[in-house]
Amino acid sequence: MAKQEDIFKNVVSHAKEYGFIFPSSEVYDGLSAVYDYAQNGVELKKNIREYWWKSMVQMNENIVGLDAAILMHPTTWKASGHVDAFNDPLIDNKDSKKRYRADTLVEDYAEKLNQKAEKEIEKAKARFGDAFNREEFVTTNARVVEYLSKKEEILARLAKGMTDDLQDVKALIEELGIADPETGSKNWTDVKQFNLMFGTKLGASAESAMDLYLRPETAQGIFVNFLNVQKSGRMKVPFGIAQTGKAFRNEIVARQFIFRMREFEQMEMQFFVRPGEEMKWYHHWKETRLKWHLSLGLGKENYRFHDHEKLAHYANAAADIEFNFPFGFKELEGIHSRTDFDLKAHEEYSGRKLQYFDPELNENYVPYVVETSVGLDRMFLAVFATSLQEETLEDGSERTVLKLPAVLAPTKAAVLPLIKRDGLPEISRKIIEDLKWDFNVAYDEKDAVGRRYRRQDALGTPFCITVDHQTLEDETVTIRHRDTMKQDRVKIAELRGIIENEVSMKNWLMKM
Repeated sequence: MAKQEDIFKNVVSHAKEYGFIFPSSEVYDGLSAVYDYAQNGVELKKNIREYWWKSMVQMNENIVGLDAAILMHPTTWKASGHVDAFNDPLIDNKDSKKRYRADTLVEDYAEKLNQKAEKEIEKAKARFGDAFNREEFVTTNARVVEYLSKKEEILARLAKGMTDDLQDVKALIEELGIADPETGSKNWTDVKQFNLMFGTKLGASAESAMDLYLRPETAQGIFVNFLNVQKSGRMKVPFGIAQTGKAFRNEIVARQFIFRMREFEQMEMQFFVRPGEEMKWYHHWKETRLKWHLSLGLGKENYRFHDHEKLAHYANAAADIEFNFPFGFKELEGIHSRTDFDLKAHEEYSGRKLQYFDPELNENYVPYVVETSVGLDRMFLAVFATSLQEETLEDGSERTVLKLPAVLAPTKAAVLPLIKRDGLPEISRKIIEDLKWDFNVAYDEKDAVGRRYRRQDALGTPFCITVDHQTLEDETVTIRHRDTMKQDRVKIAELRGIIENEVSMKNWLMKM
């Protein structure tokens, strides 16, 4: 566990030192759980968003985009259930005065049991080698069986308590001996529900102002525009509407860096289907979304599905794609079969029909919806944390390298004149001028070239192009590959093709 904590601290430190993420309003000592994306972070975030958009919208003829407003009519959130039911179960520690999500405390306890089981499995795997049968070991080893069965029992009791009686959740916390993570105190209050929506006002005076909310999710903007998009785009079911954008939740227990924030960005797609066909499309999107994640090459072992046994009131199937963050497996993306709940709720509260006329069936109906929803900030953290690596080289030296998928890297290539004279900077600038039309490229002339290589490694730049005196003679340069540190001598005219081959979205998405 200590090692995981150290890795996570390195991630947070590296993100700030190399211009990816800064604490918001840091000159005023910051704002809890709010962060600013810095010069390199904004590029990485944009590239992740574009990679998602390309795969969801541009590569699917029956999916279109939308950018709905953050502010919506307040009845929207009454219809969606957020006014009455968008709550977190919170518990206070009487000694430390700290507030926590009660379910998170229990889930973290259960995850520790899972990690204990995984340690036993890894030890056995190392001991038995190729002869190791994981499935057999998990079902027969008494210690592993005990850990995993205890974990399942705890999560089942948590789910029941969250539905039936929150005092059962408090009793479970006390029974397990769960302590305040910061102080070790076990002196807890009762568990209470807390609404997560941020309120605001619309109007010139306090007397006439209308109460509004900052949207807690982007999906409702899609649902209220369902007919507008369908009719103006002449869309035929099945079809989807995709959207990326900011959402806001007054998270009382916001932690783990950008994993849980009060202002965050979602990438969502709502797919409208015929009633009765939703499960076919639910399984289709489960498989398709996992393939998208795997296309980035972050390691198949870092992903797993978590199928929900306890479903939200609007769903008839739900699953999470969980990712192995430095603090364990946590939700990265949700795939939900939302039935016709949302459109029918907006029909009821607005008094307007939100139905589709199906010419093949010659009937009107309210479509069912399959949702895919991934947190852009969580996706950023998954990519960044997994890519940050410490390597020991053959000569015994060490390097910090950010092995970002090249398609997502903020800067695709850095051009480095070997020295700052003899016309080498001028040639380097000319290369920059040529490449910048197609790629985000950087110029770096400060320090020895080896130090510049290390700096670009830490920034995640896939290529370094070094201009030296031989360049003056034959118009060739040295191109260095970040991951292998291999160096090739190539013609300047070949650079665009080499970079394009490594960073092209087409080449990466074709892996799906």
